Amino acid sequence: MEETSNLGIIGWDAFHFIVADLERSRRFYTTMMKVPEVARLDPRHAAEQGEEAVMFGVGRARLICVGPRERGSRAERWLRRHPDGIAVLTLRVRDVEAARRRLEERNATFVTGLVSAPDHRGRPYRYFDIATPLGDVRLRFVERANDALPPGFTPLHEGGEDNPFGFQVVDHVTSNFLTIWPFVTWLRDVLGFEEFWRVHFHTSDLRGGNGGSGLASIVMTDPESGIKLANNEPAAPNYEASQIYTFVESNCGPGVQHVAFHVPAIIPAVEGLRRCGIEFLDTPATYYDMLPARLSRLRVTTLEENVEDLRRLGILVDGGDDRYLLQIFMVEGGVLYGDEKAGPFFYEVIQRRGARGFGEGNFRALFEAIERDQERRLQVQRQFAAGAGS
Repeated sequence: MEETSNLGIIGWDAFHFIVADLERSRRFYTTMMKVPEVARLDPRHAAEQGEEAVMFGVGRARLICVGPRERGSRAERWLRRHPDGIAVLTLRVRDVEAARRRLEERNATFVTGLVSAPDHRGRPYRYFDIATPLGDVRLRFVERANDALPPGFTPLHEGGEDNPFGFQVVDHVTSNFLTIWPFVTWLRDVLGFEEFWRVHFHTSDLRGGNGGSGLASIVMTDPESGIKLANNEPAAPNYEASQIYTFVESNCGPGVQHVAFHVPAIIPAVEGLRRCGIEFLDTPATYYDMLPARLSRLRVTTLEENVEDLRRLGILVDGGDDRYLLQIFMVEGGVLYGDEKAGPFFYEVIQRRGARGFGEGNFRALFEAIERDQERRLQVQRQFAAGAGS
């Protein structure tokens, strides 16, 4: 039987965002998220590509924001079709040639050949891109020396900086589709991923009737590296009322909904992020009124955090059998900036105390919160349209 864990994936390497306003992104990461700017695309490569690019990094997480300089560049073409969003998911592998051979055997669709170029210090950096069923999002496989930068990037300083909120590791990446099966089967058959977790949720299940909205979600994992991709689709009844459907509409196609940062202590992280201007989705007060009884049903008797602190900050809890997780979701870019072009992408902050799931018990509260948030964005769109027409 063919091995399914033989792409040699080490973990996430970087996330490439295409953005209309690079300075706004710089302020968001450096001032609000406290993720330092560590490298920049040099002027020669920027002129050749018709794009500006900045890398932000902390721990094992790298984020690259790309903005257009010229018409016809990939960034400019992306922004004609989509709002700000992730255009490339990059995975680090041990042997890029071996990964490419295996993907050829599995009929992957290659976008580039094998690109080999040294970084600014002459260290090896090799990569190739493949197309995915995730709309215009590409998957890149990178083999590089430790700390090597992508070709054309020059460092702004040597060495990393600590993030005061504890951002070090990406816990998972979540994407939204109108139907998830093409991507799930592609992850299985082409990348060799395995199913890790699934849920089907609908608010009508809890309150009866045909109202409400819901989703179906399947999480896939690479059995070697353990990286996880969560994949959501809308659920009937009221398929088009689902916030998953609304995301796909706002994004002009399927795409990456959020990236989750794991932190060692979520309460001080959220307190600090709020002080820096980060906004989070509101959680209904009744969620915390019902939380003690819910934790009792889940057999979580070891909650170390104070419920009133969780209520004050809007942090969600889920788990079972004395293992739990705490999570919170930032507002999407379009709401944060009052600009629909900033897109529906957002970040999650998560702390795990033994639980390996994805907060199934929090889905109703999350759905209600995101739907309120999306209504705020629709109001922004209507105000923008009214202003444009006056």
